[in-house]
Amino acid sequence: MLIRRDRGLVAVSIMLDVAFHAGRAATVNAGDIAERLGLARRGMEPLLQALSRAGLLESVRGPRGGYRLGRPRRDIRLDEILAVALAEEAEPSDGPQGRLQTEVLDRLWNELEDQLRTRLAALTLDDLIRRAAAAGLRRPTAEPISFAI
Repeated sequence: MLIRRDRGLVAVSIMLDVAFHAGRAATVNAGDIAERLGLARRGMEPLLQALSRAGLLESVRGPRGGYRLGRPRRDIRLDEILAVALAEEAEPSDGPQGRLQTEVLDRLWNELEDQLRTRLAALTLDDLIRRAAAAGLRRPTAEPISFAI
């Protein structure tokens, strides 16, 4: 998990985007998420589906459909998101081998990953939204529809 951060980071980015732009009340479509994150929509779809199956996202069909959070953002921990994202990835079997690797570095990496998992279990999407606000990012406000003719 520590080194293989691409899929996990994308999953957290998707969830943060949905929390920031839609939350539980509104929806955001996959195309908009992909555009904001600079990703290909097709590459994101398997993650969106996995997050939906896990109940972290809710998929809404229809003309105003898209994705919204499956639970309140204060109840979605980052370790849950990573667990869903990394569940389908196999552990890499190639890499350095030997006694120094197995007795020293593998053990160190396991300790670091345990510490990281503990920290991620303590963080929620709500914590990330607060960090966004502290960084000066403002959540978009819905503009009223004007029917001026």
